[in-house]
Amino acid sequence: MEVHVVVTGAAGMLGTALLARPWPGVTWTGVDIRPLAPRVRERATFVRADVRDVEAMTRAFRSADVVIHSAAALPSHRAAEIRSVDVDGTGSALAAARRAGVDRFVHISSTAVYGLPRDCPTPEDYPCEPVDPYSAAKLGAETAVLRQRSRGLCAPILRPKTFLGEERLGLFAMLFEWAEEGRHFPLIGGGEVATQMLDVEDLCAAIQLICEAPDDRANDTFNIGAREFRTLREDFQAVLDAAGHGRRVLAMPVGPAVAALRVLAATRLSPVYKRLVHKLTRDSYVSIDRATQRLGFNPRFSNEQALLKTYSWWRANAAGARRSAGRTHRDPWKQGALRLAKALF
Repeated sequence: MEVHVVVTGAAGMLGTALLARPWPGVTWTGVDIRPLAPRVRERATFVRADVRDVEAMTRAFRSADVVIHSAAALPSHRAAEIRSVDVDGTGSALAAARRAGVDRFVHISSTAVYGLPRDCPTPEDYPCEPVDPYSAAKLGAETAVLRQRSRGLCAPILRPKTFLGEERLGLFAMLFEWAEEGRHFPLIGGGEVATQMLDVEDLCAAIQLICEAPDDRANDTFNIGAREFRTLREDFQAVLDAAGHGRRVLAMPVGPAVAALRVLAATRLSPVYKRLVHKLTRDSYVSIDRATQRLGFNPRFSNEQALLKTYSWWRANAAGARRSAGRTHRDPWKQGALRLAKALF
């Protein structure tokens, strides 16, 4: 039986990966304010619309069996825009799904909702304590989804860790660029913290499982992350080793580095936002037991494999490309004062 899936945020990195995924029996509609990536334009019907436009979303959802809601403003956006897109946009998408009679609404959230948890691995029932506009907006969006779930909508929530893959630029473009140029890469405290990430192919596999599972298994909240990961230093060192220049991850003193990055982030002279500064100084990984046991989720890629795959793609496709800085995962982010710091490494 053919299933029609509508993806919001379809021009983003995750949306592009979903539309490119071999998925027998599925037809696609992609919704975004930006055009779809060239490699998926022939695979989906495209609707140019703002996720906050209820009428436009209702029209886009009319034929949908499943909506995958991945549209979001990232931490690189301003606070008001993050709340407008992430919270108000999710409310609009939910209202449109109700009007259009959609059977399942899959919401892509983030482990950012936990804030800066002290307990690792962090389970889904860990208290959510947002620490910045992005994590607060993600939790606000989840609250709207849970409200509709309580009214009978099958509304699974996925909380992925930071994911990598084709077209992933953002802050990772800085690591790749510095590695390619033969520079050492500085990390607060030397990156001696266990940090879980995720390959976008594994995230897409989890989304497919949630779309195909029966309601009684799917209608819940799930952490999604890699099963195999090491310290940030070890995983980033794998990229420097692949670059072949013999460079190393260097340790920056925690106190002075945190203070400097806070000031630079506050003045928008650094893309390393406040929550990320703190994440670089403590372990960050979640339990994926619920997704494993209830959905059969079995991630294929380790952190290192995901990073090296993404670096290989970057070398082949983006290293020499002239791209203006932007604020999505598919754009390199402005390095600001950190670009000047390259000369020291």
